Amino acid sequence: MKKYYFTNGFYSPLRLFSNEKAKKYRNQLEDVESQIGPLHYFTKTYTMLKWVYDIATDKIILDFIEDLIGKNILLYNATFIIKEPQTKTYVSWHQDLTYWGFDNNQKQVSAWIALSNADATSGCMQMIPGSHKKGFFNHKTIKDSDNVLSRGQTVNNIDIDKAVSCPLKPGEASFHHGLTLHASQPNNSNDRRIGLNFQYITTDMKQLKSNDDSAICVRGEDNFNNFKKDIIAKEDFDEEGHKRLLERTEHYEKTIRENNINEL
Repeated sequence: MKKYYFTNGFYSPLRLFSNEKAKKYRNQLEDVESQIGPLHYFTKTYTMLKWVYDIATDKIILDFIEDLIGKNILLYNATFIIKEPQTKTYVSWHQDLTYWGFDNNQKQVSAWIALSNADATSGCMQMIPGSHKKGFFNHKTIKDSDNVLSRGQTVNNIDIDKAVSCPLKPGEASFHHGLTLHASQPNNSNDRRIGLNFQYITTDMKQLKSNDDSAICVRGEDNFNNFKKDIIAKEDFDEEGHKRLLERTEHYEKTIRENNINEL
């Protein structure tokens, strides 16, 4: 797995938990959504939902992450990426690290966990193998209300014949490097496509765009303290944590709006 990841810039699939457990998590998510509204693309959801933190610290995930970036690991973010059924919503070709503001692009891994079926029909992720070895690509900001990405950041002229699809069943995960070009198409199925995306970084990573960014150490020790410490939800739905969720989401959106030198 480790060799495949470093060669291709991603690995998929890895079974984390059963379909039944995935359904339980989905029910918990949708129960909270029925109270406060859709949770698509909010930042650091573990500050409000303890069960999100429980998934993020699952031993299977952290063992895999440790093999890739070492034993001292910060959880930087947890975001639901949800495509409603029969909608035009898509994710353009991009690299995650284009706009996050980190000082080192080799010490980060994204984990994408399916809480519903993610296949070609529902718009699973596609990766360009080996693209993480080519550095940063130029991104253009495209205004398209159907694009999930906050800034519409897009890499053009992708050879899609090289793209590899990463279908996932509920309870399975894929992992990719922040420089791996990836995208996903609209959800043409009759069910929601629900993904939970985690971002892991090493404890020595620095945020160059903000002095107010936050994270939480989930394995090893943080001897650097480059980030403020996130407060983890105390229960499955921590109503006080809802305020933290909104504040951290606002901060994240402000941070990524700051331009990088590789954006046009």
